[in-house]
Amino acid sequence: MYSLLCPTLIYNSLHDIEYNHLKSLGIRGIIFDLDNTIIPWDSQEMSPEIITWLNTLLAEGFKICFLSNNMGKRVKGIATIFNAPFVSRAYKPAKAGFRQAIATMELSPNQVAVIGDQLFTDILGGNRLGLVTIWVKPLSSKEFIGTKITRRLEKLAVGLLKAKGLLK
Repeated sequence: MYSLLCPTLIYNSLHDIEYNHLKSLGIRGIIFDLDNTIIPWDSQEMSPEIITWLNTLLAEGFKICFLSNNMGKRVKGIATIFNAPFVSRAYKPAKAGFRQAIATMELSPNQVAVIGDQLFTDILGGNRLGLVTIWVKPLSSKEFIGTKITRRLEKLAVGLLKAKGLLK
């Protein structure tokens, strides 16, 4: 049970993730969480550095899909910048949204990674399907009230996982 909350990889930010390392793991597609992973929560502005990073990822031959519990209009606006598919109102960590994202990229689960900032949505959901899961620090401390509550539970879970030697 605890292993479902353990990310495969942990990074401070997207910029620390090496494309070649992902390729060596057999990753050909990446599912991205939206809020506080690639864009600050409740913001319409994505940093130029993240836009460049995502464009380089695409130029390296990776497929991408955005997966969010957010409303369609917001997710579509970001996905359109990259001409990428998206799944909104995904109800993460439910499997259906992740499956839909994998299907839109026309890849198998063993070729897909998920990158997100939350253990209980992004990492749990990805691990339930056997995806490579990558946990990054949130871009901003400004968050939806429900997320602020789950962050407290997340801190408790991290402490427990570290005590059990499952997380470093």
